[in-house]
Amino acid sequence: MTATEMRTAIVDVHGGLFRVAQIPRPEPGPDQVLVRIHASGVNLLDLKIRAGRAAHARDPSPAILGLDLAGTVEAGGPGVSRLLRGDAVYGMTGGVGGIPGSLAEYAAVDAELLVPKPDNLTMREAAALPLVLITAWEGLVDRAQLQPGWKMLVHGGGGVGHMAIQLATAFGCEIFATESPSKRPIIKGLGASFIDYHSETVASYVARCTDGRGFDLVFDTVGGATLDASFEAVRRHGHVLSCLGWGTHALAPLSFRGATYSGVFTLLPLQINEGRAHHGAILERAARLVEAGKIVPRVDPRSFTLQTVADAHAANEARPVSNPGPVQSDGDDGLPQRISSIVSSVDNTEWARNWKLMTAA
Repeated sequence: MTATEMRTAIVDVHGGLFRVAQIPRPEPGPDQVLVRIHASGVNLLDLKIRAGRAAHARDPSPAILGLDLAGTVEAGGPGVSRLLRGDAVYGMTGGVGGIPGSLAEYAAVDAELLVPKPDNLTMREAAALPLVLITAWEGLVDRAQLQPGWKMLVHGGGGVGHMAIQLATAFGCEIFATESPSKRPIIKGLGASFIDYHSETVASYVARCTDGRGFDLVFDTVGGATLDASFEAVRRHGHVLSCLGWGTHALAPLSFRGATYSGVFTLLPLQINEGRAHHGAILERAARLVEAGKIVPRVDPRSFTLQTVADAHAANEARPVSNPGPVQSDGDDGLPQRISSIVSSVDNTEWARNWKLMTAA
């Protein structure tokens, strides 16, 4: 391999196998930086894009997948002054809409999407954050304008759910979360009050947790019937969020409460090339909470490389479903929306001796 080439994992057709190939290393264009990728997050949405099952997140084949990355700036293109060579960065940067993703040794990335990596995170930990953290922030802060003292209900403690719980806790809210009984320790460990959706009705936990008033804010990360339940759980003039509001739902319960609803579609700036700087701003603000220990990613302890990325996809696909309903757009281990708060990550520096240095970081 020459100095102008790089290794990458390519999928030639939807549903196809990965093949590791050497291709020309990209050059950063105007307002872009070239990033040496140290770790690539593997979300369940990546699996759906690979399979061609994500109507909202198409990527033409052949494709380099991978939404999230962490790495170091190698070079800056014309117009870039904020990021310098050697800076450690992270972001949600591609892998959808024809934008090359993070399953490669290098990527030419829109500089607005990248911010400095939190100092207290490894590359693997940082690569697990962008998609789920941006989704939680867009819902709670941008849409709902989260306020201290609110009682908030989160449906699902998976990738987005476990970020939402931690973020709302940092903002001074009281958090309740519905989950299956086996996930009680995870929910309690995140600081939320556990609700067993198997054994307790919406009316019952609304009465028990809010004295029948309803929750100030409900964040649905499951979709389907769970979004309908959210309309029953919110208080009068409260707010409901969903990152999976893709079905047909009766709005009467919401309307009769004078409540409001917001959908969260995190991929939109990548797809339409508008508002990308806001994603970078979210990650920059959230980094302060990460460095303060208020947001902690849970990362799959197993290590994967570009050569074994298929194993990372298989590991996410094999995780059990503990709650019926649509598959959510972030990957994890067996929580309601078929994900958990553990995100797999691929180390892209395994090819070189840098591997031992990176894992020790």
